[in-house]
Amino acid sequence: MSTKKVNNKGLSGGEMVGIGATVAALGAAAYVLFGPEGKKNKKVIKGWAIKMKGEIIEKLEEAEEITEPVYHKIIDTVSSKYSKIKKIDPKDLEKVVSEAKSHWKTMMKDTKPKKKAKVKK
Repeated sequence: MSTKKVNNKGLSGGEMVGIGATVAALGAAAYVLFGPEGKKNKKVIKGWAIKMKGEIIEKLEEAEEITEPVYHKIIDTVSSKYSKIKKIDPKDLEKVVSEAKSHWKTMMKDTKPKKKAKVKK
């Protein structure tokens, strides 16, 4: 019988960052659609807004490190592309941008590991 050796090295740093970015991006998208104001947000969201949020998520997944300034810069970069489209109302665009930016703290709170309670002896 032959035996196979399995290499269990775990995830590299880059893979862990990628997973973290994906979780953060998906958390933001889920919060917008399913959070406390999810019903209201679903009514307002239009096709372009969904595409824009998808592009933001893609950029977040590509980012090496996600900090608040990087998060805001990604949103501004993507929104500048959409501001040039004539059929998009600037007020709607601003609402989507401000909403996306406001989710930073919630998103980070949701992605941090929960602390275990200390047991007293």
